Amino acid sequence: MSNKIYPIGIQNFEKIRRDGYFIDKTALVYQMVKTGSYYFLSRPRRFGKSLLISTLEAYFQGKKELFEGLAMEKLEKDWIKYPVLHLDLNIEKYDTPESLDKILHDNLDAELHEFAEARGVSYDKLCDYLKAYYDGYHFTHHFIGMCNPFSLLNTFKYKEFGSYWFETGTPTYLVKLLKKHHYDLERMAHEETDSQVLNSIDSESTNPIPLLYQSGYLTIKGYDEEFGMYRLGFPNREVEEGFVRFLLPFYANVNKVESPFEIQKFVREVRFGDYDSFFRRLQSFFADTTYEVIREQELHYENVLFIVFKLVGFYTQVEYHTSKGRIDLVLQTDKLIYVMEFKLDGTAEEALQQIHDKHYALPFASDRRKLFKIGVNFSAETRNIEKWIVEE
Repeated sequence: MSNKIYPIGIQNFEKIRRDGYFIDKTALVYQMVKTGSYYFLSRPRRFGKSLLISTLEAYFQGKKELFEGLAMEKLEKDWIKYPVLHLDLNIEKYDTPESLDKILHDNLDAELHEFAEARGVSYDKLCDYLKAYYDGYHFTHHFIGMCNPFSLLNTFKYKEFGSYWFETGTPTYLVKLLKKHHYDLERMAHEETDSQVLNSIDSESTNPIPLLYQSGYLTIKGYDEEFGMYRLGFPNREVEEGFVRFLLPFYANVNKVESPFEIQKFVREVRFGDYDSFFRRLQSFFADTTYEVIREQELHYENVLFIVFKLVGFYTQVEYHTSKGRIDLVLQTDKLIYVMEFKLDGTAEEALQQIHDKHYALPFASDRRKLFKIGVNFSAETRNIEKWIVEE
């Protein structure tokens, strides 16, 4: 009688080769390694995912002796040893953000210190950056959240923060859907919906939210158990900044090539107090407004302003609020404060007066930074910014 055991629950390739039966699938493993790229293993539990990972680990570590008699022994000629990083989430119970952070720090400590040194920042600061850029995905309301593995691996590889996941595809169809159904872009950051909407994709529907969620551009941010409502938002800075940047040429009079440079110029003008150049540039964004948006003129103004100030807000501090016919915002740099009121159906003088009447500048009365109060109005006739008045 054979001493080998049935490998029930054994997930380690080395152990199973020594003690258990093994059905040889290493020819497929070899094919996967040599012809593929990135893989996401989505089979149910107990279907062999962990054993496959362990097999790959042994292969990349050059353990030729474990593959004796298997197809891999003849297929592989070089048996090069590679450094392998294997994160096993089965060794502990990871039911809190802190427990998951611990395993990442324990296993990636050397790489994180090397990365921090290359970036010229502290270890803790680098971890904060990584979390802000790539963390934040929640696929159920009780899920503790996860990072984007594709972006995280590329960030470690190149020692640079980039939009690695976002750049693997373009959400052109989704943006066209948002425009077609006159979606208020500000809602995207705090959209609320239920599970039926989240899990449905109906080609006849006017609701773009299910597609945005299932495509990874929105994720679950909160859950109201009483009413069964989900609160959605962008998962992290990579997705938020990438998506909003992508929106700009679709809504404003600027092409895709110039779009990133326009935002840089906006930020510089804000930092140097050059508000006239800022508003003239903003006027150019509304030039040649098509007749198809005239019916939704107020929403068009709001969407363009939302995109511009959302992008500027990645480099400065912006608080943005809208209500019927008006938009108010506070924009802060390290030296300057701007309190702005936009009137969509009034005058610039009325907008400035509202800043005084509503005491919008009062929270900054003792602030040493220079303060600008700016009233702005739009003209229905020219479909653009008509006038701005600045009070220092």
